[in-house]
This record gives sequence, structure tokens and C-alpha cells, in this order.
Amino acid sequence: MVRHISTDAGYDSEFPFSQGVVHDNTVYTAGQIPKDPETGAVVGETIEAQTHQTFENLEAVLEAAGTGLENVVKTTAYLTDIDDIDRFNRVYRDRMPEPHPGRTTVEVAALAIDITVEIEMVAAIDG
Repeated sequence: MVRHISTDAGYDSEFPFSQGVVHDNTVYTAGQIPKDPETGAVVGETIEAQTHQTFENLEAVLEAAGTGLENVVKTTAYLTDIDDIDRFNRVYRDRMPEPHPGRTTVEVAALAIDITVEIEMVAAIDG
């Protein structure tokens, strides 16, 4: 059975997708971005600030699904400038508990709006 996740605490979009989808004991998040869920405004101008907000949104979706960062098995990060990777990694290390999950990080020419980062996650749900 598939369950769709929606929470006001995570960023939601007018685009046609769910914030997360649960199948069996796994949640697949949509790509989350650095927008404040209450105002819809992009948070921060630096990769660090935008990555922190993106993690806030991801944590909200994971929590709504009944899990958390400690159960993430895979992340995919999209950066608009791969030269930001070291600064991105500093925030990532601070936010992701060890042992770190598998990860793919790619540079993209652009994202749907003018931001520097988008992250999606796959996480296990206990129980």
C-alpha cells in the first residue's frame, strides 16, 4: 500500500508531486529546497544557509512519515555549482548522523527556481 506524505512543516509546491511517498517501510522524499514553509520565501543566499533550510524541510517530511535522519539510507543532492561541495559537505556532516548514508551529488545547470541546492532522501521506517 502506498501512503502520500504532506506536512505544513515542510516545503510544499504548486508543482504536481507529493512531499513524500511511503511504500512498505520506506519513505521516498521529493526533492526539498530552501524555502520557508510558512512564507514560501527562499531562505539564505549562501550554500550553507540554503542547505540548512533544505534539511529542516527534509526532517519535517521524514518526521511526518514516522522516521528521521538516522534512518536515511540514500541521499541525492543537486548543486548548481560543484565548487560549493566543500561548504555543502560541512553542513551535511553537521546535519546527518553517522554512519552517513549512501549519497550521490551532482552539479546541475539550473533548478526550478533560483536556488543553489535541492536534496531528496530515501529512509527506512522502523516497525
